[in-house]
Amino acid sequence: MTAIAETAPAKLNLYLHVVGRRPDGYHELDSLVAFAEVADRVTVQPGIARLALRGVDLPPVGPRLAISGPFGPVLMGENPAQNLVIRAAYALANRLGREADAMIGLEKLLPVASGIGGGSADAAATLRALARLWGVPVTDPLLYEVGAALGADVPVCLAGRACYFGGIGEVLDEAPALPETQVVLVNPGVPVPTPAVFKARTGSFSESARFTEAPADATALAALLRERRNDLTAPALTVAPIIADSLAALEATPGCLLARLSGSGATCFGLYADAGEASAAAAAIQAAQPRWWVKAARLLPTPADAPPLPKGIAAAPAAAVAPPPPVPFPDTGGWGVG
Repeated sequence: MTAIAETAPAKLNLYLHVVGRRPDGYHELDSLVAFAEVADRVTVQPGIARLALRGVDLPPVGPRLAISGPFGPVLMGENPAQNLVIRAAYALANRLGREADAMIGLEKLLPVASGIGGGSADAAATLRALARLWGVPVTDPLLYEVGAALGADVPVCLAGRACYFGGIGEVLDEAPALPETQVVLVNPGVPVPTPAVFKARTGSFSESARFTEAPADATALAALLRERRNDLTAPALTVAPIIADSLAALEATPGCLLARLSGSGATCFGLYADAGEASAAAAAIQAAQPRWWVKAARLLPTPADAPPLPKGIAAAPAAAVAPPPPVPFPDTGGWGVG
């Protein structure tokens, strides 16, 4: 069978306001999210059947994951049982009442712990790909229930298009159409743990700042966004001061309409009206900072046939999202850089 492929595009918080805090400690957010045309890639295909040998008690069949790409080695130092791709596969299989038997490939092209939803986007792409493999409609609300249980950013990454999100990420609402816009993404190579940024945040909460008009062009979009902000910028700077250098590098390039931190960082982005200016800006920053990750891309448009966003997303009960077994990869070759 030909492998089923799904992209996991970078998520950008065009603005992000922290609007409150729940009794359980989670912060409530208001954010306009868009996706850039630079992505990880997930492929899935049926798992290899195993023969039961006489007298051998084989563990349950599980997914096998092979990782490639420039940021793949970063994941090799982590516990594979906590990898969001593996957790997504087990969680969906458990909700469907089936074995989590699949061969999964992850080409890791996006930086890890960088504020652009890499792990969440990978989990969302895995859910979409496995749904196709296992005969589940990719619009099934079940995917969103499983995704919400995996992480706050997974539902919006499942949607994969510009939209507003609220609550802790489980409330998705339609956003006005965004104009053709170019972006430059810059990451200085410093991972930023999201909990540390929220812990460093102080001060009052912001108001929701959604707009309903569709910006005419990238310049108009940038003007609207300048009236808003990313409330996590100040605390992120205390965790990773180098973020200021990334913002300054973007602001210094010709044609940059707006420079901003995405999520909790450390990835920053600049908005541009012209693809040539964005490419030139990326080249200039890369030449000055060869160790940084720098990419020029465009914001992905919302497809004309995009399905309606789901309403009333409820995270799957904890008991329904089975954790990986103690030995996540009982057969050889299950965890490695492909």
